[in-house]
Amino acid sequence: MKKTFCLLALMPTAALAHAGHEVGSFHSGFGHPFSGADHMLAMVALGLLAMQVGGRGVWALPLTFVAAMLVGGALGAGGMPFPAVEPTILASCIILGALVAMAVKLPMWLTLAGTAFFGAAHGWAHGAEGPASGLAVYATGFAVATALLHGLGIVAGKAIPAVAIRLAGFAAALAGVTLAVAG
Repeated sequence: MKKTFCLLALMPTAALAHAGHEVGSFHSGFGHPFSGADHMLAMVALGLLAMQVGGRGVWALPLTFVAAMLVGGALGAGGMPFPAVEPTILASCIILGALVAMAVKLPMWLTLAGTAFFGAAHGWAHGAEGPASGLAVYATGFAVATALLHGLGIVAGKAIPAVAIRLAGFAAALAGVTLAVAG
């Protein structure tokens, strides 16, 4: 029984947002990021990356992600296409985790562009599959929770040794690969 539970806990969740929200609320939007491993992995990894980048990256990366996520959400809700959104979401886990694991410092413009692209993909998925009404309130809750997950990564990046940060990045990338292979 214990082994079965552990195996079920390790099963990947779908990379896309979860459909079925009929009416959006701040509470449902806030809780949603915590229901998918893909979102949690990418958000915490982005916070860790922001801490590694340092300087203005500490605020610029999370702000860019959340802003792009909101724009992507509006595009998804409006029916705009986003080819390969699920692989892009999974790639965000893998790439952000790998950047943290390798402590890569890319040019800021490139890091921000990648952050915006990944943010738009996460937002698009949730906008396309979001609630039928109350999307703005739902998106506000979702954005606040996302920012808090970024903050968790930043705080962890300040509190733990550099080697532990890199190991966390490796774990996020490996989990992303697992989600991609199992999905």
